[in-house]
Amino acid sequence: MITKTYRRLASAFILTFLFLFIMNSSCQKSETARLRFEISFPASVHAEPITGRVFVMISDNDSREPRLQAGSWARSVPFFGLDVENLQPGEVAVIDETALGYPPESLRDIPEGDYFVQGLINIYTRFQRSDGHVIWAHMDKWEGQQFNRSPENLHSTVQSVRLDTEAGYTVALSLDQTIPPVDVPPDTPWVKHIKIQSEMLSEFWGHPIHIGAIVLLPQGYEEHPDVLYPVHYQQGHFSLRPPYGFRHEPPEEGNPRARRGYEFYKTWISEDFPRMFVVTIQHPCPYFDDSYAVNSANCGPFGDAIITELIPHLEERFRMIPKPYARVMSGGSTGGWESLAVQVFYPDFFSGTWPHYPDPIDFRYYLLTNIYEDENAFEKEFGWLTLERPFMRDIHGQVQVTLRQLSRMEAVLGSKGRSGQQLDIWQAVYGPVGDDGYPRPIWDKLTGKIDPDVARYFKENYDLVHIIKRDWKTLGAKLKGKLHVYCGDMDNYYLNEAVYELEEFLEGTTDPYYDGVFEYGRPRKGHGWTPFDRASGELERAMAEHITRVAPPGEDTSRWKY
Repeated sequence: MITKTYRRLASAFILTFLFLFIMNSSCQKSETARLRFEISFPASVHAEPITGRVFVMISDNDSREPRLQAGSWARSVPFFGLDVENLQPGEVAVIDETALGYPPESLRDIPEGDYFVQGLINIYTRFQRSDGHVIWAHMDKWEGQQFNRSPENLHSTVQSVRLDTEAGYTVALSLDQTIPPVDVPPDTPWVKHIKIQSEMLSEFWGHPIHIGAIVLLPQGYEEHPDVLYPVHYQQGHFSLRPPYGFRHEPPEEGNPRARRGYEFYKTWISEDFPRMFVVTIQHPCPYFDDSYAVNSANCGPFGDAIITELIPHLEERFRMIPKPYARVMSGGSTGGWESLAVQVFYPDFFSGTWPHYPDPIDFRYYLLTNIYEDENAFEKEFGWLTLERPFMRDIHGQVQVTLRQLSRMEAVLGSKGRSGQQLDIWQAVYGPVGDDGYPRPIWDKLTGKIDPDVARYFKENYDLVHIIKRDWKTLGAKLKGKLHVYCGDMDNYYLNEAVYELEEFLEGTTDPYYDGVFEYGRPRKGHGWTPFDRASGELERAMAEHITRVAPPGEDTSRWKY
């Protein structure tokens, strides 16, 4: 009896001790785990409430402000994001250990140490669209959807702090600084900046939307007032730089980009160079620095706006030949996809296109994911193994960023497809509108699960290889001789795989044969490879030869070759 009683008392004592130990440890943990950044803005810098997304950026160096070190695919410093709605001046938004982060997933993953921290808010605009949906997204301020540089966004001064997850911390960040307006370069005798409000896009978005261009004039333009010229339209990411970085003054030593721009200027004015315009098209949208130059359910009629509003405006303002044979296109990466897509969707408007390393043009190779057959974008089953899908590699094959990592980064940058980044603009352009008015996701950003219904929508509307195959009987004659495609065999984003699929189909075409060009620049040519030397204007020379060859009878192509 004594033994049993003793055992009961001992058991009760042990259980009580364990309970008190666990409770004490839990209390201590909750006391030491208080990890908080308290972010607010004063009425003196912004008197109205803000709907948008707040961030805190954490860097271990002060080479640049932390906000300018955050948000890149491979080399971002840690940053964390949180949506805010109707945040009042002086009201505090809290980023704590529950907030999404990248590359570390949580504030708890930040090692103890001394850091430089900075807060920022990306301000959203309310859009009441013509499709009946009301959404909030960032309105581009002609900076190209750069959340950490966008005019009117607010940020704090940089603070030096010590972060210790064991001891806990609370850091207050006052967003008392406003990013200033973009400084648009002035026009020169050579370079003109054009910006117009699009009527059809403004109607779609319920808000003024602008598109524009940077126009490089031909040598001798003023001296030959009776000459009309062909036009090379460049597609690609938003930029305020002139085509090829053109500059007519010698740069300082040690600036190779500026040096190349000056070398191109010397080519541009040389006696044997064909005279034409080079025009960089600008069309940022609320989801990205570039609309992808086509009509889409989420972004609106950007394709029609460029073709029916912008280009006619340019042809009226400048002495451009307003005929299809004299319009050609090129572009790389995003611009590569666009320059192919625009030629396919508007086949009679241009006489040829030179896409370089285009974004996925066959969604069986959506990078390395087959969105039609795979259930998960991030993983591939391989026997007993589960393989992680890469997003980015070097030219030797070393994976640098995975698709899971990129998706998480975009989830941190913005919910509802508002990251302003690559995956989100693809699903905004290629996909349907969700019930909430935002792009319906092709896959879950955190799990990678693919939505097959969205994939089918992608296929029928924007899978360029599928569309070219499906419609070759009607498209073939319109595309014959117009397609010149270039992609490195070790493209850093695996884009060459989809290009191979297009080449395989086109090389097998008959009645008509496509009569175009594919080049891969083997070996070890990565993203950005081109066979054309830009400084010596090799692409423009090839385009001039093409335009001369396809010009209709009676067109005098010698006039612009003085």
